Amino acid sequence: MSEFSHKVYAIVKAIPEGQVMTYGEVARQAGHSGAARAVGTILSKNFDPGIPCHRVIKSNGQPGQYNRGADRKLEILIQEGVMHG
Repeated sequence: MSEFSHKVYAIVKAIPEGQVMTYGEVARQAGHSGAARAVGTILSKNFDPGIPCHRVIKSNGQPGQYNRGADRKLEILIQEGVMHG
């Protein structure tokens, strides 16, 4: 796993319940401001429940994709009080 991937996972792991970050924000914090798509690619391969990748959303406020399905991502974000159905 690359150093960038490790940074992305560490940043996402620290997002508390009830909060979200955008893919771009994660990329910037990981030191690569133009790598929002790379963050999405990294998170698409995450199946560790300790890394809440569902808390990373698109810059337009939409949930975006999720490796367990976009509908599931929206359900979880609604449950966490981040989004409203």
